[in-house]
Amino acid sequence: MLIIQSYENISASAVGNMVALHLEDNMKKLVLAAALAAAATTASAGTMEEPVMEPPVIVEETAASSSAAGIWIPLVLLALVAAAVAAD
Repeated sequence: MLIIQSYENISASAVGNMVALHLEDNMKKLVLAAALAAAATTASAGTMEEPVMEPPVIVEETAASSSAAGIWIPLVLLALVAAAVAAD
């Protein structure tokens, strides 16, 4: 009751100003806490270990060999001879 009686003599605008100052003080504390939390998070993000680097992938292009193309001719000739023998 003492608190209510002491506020009876204060105008509504003065009470509003007191509430606004209280909210402003709480917001400052909240922003400060958020900034400290963000700073602590980024400070402890890394470790002291050496980074693991994967070896580079080396792609070698091989020259097209004509020996693969040269095998088709004897195979086709063998197929033709086999077909001729089977037809007789």
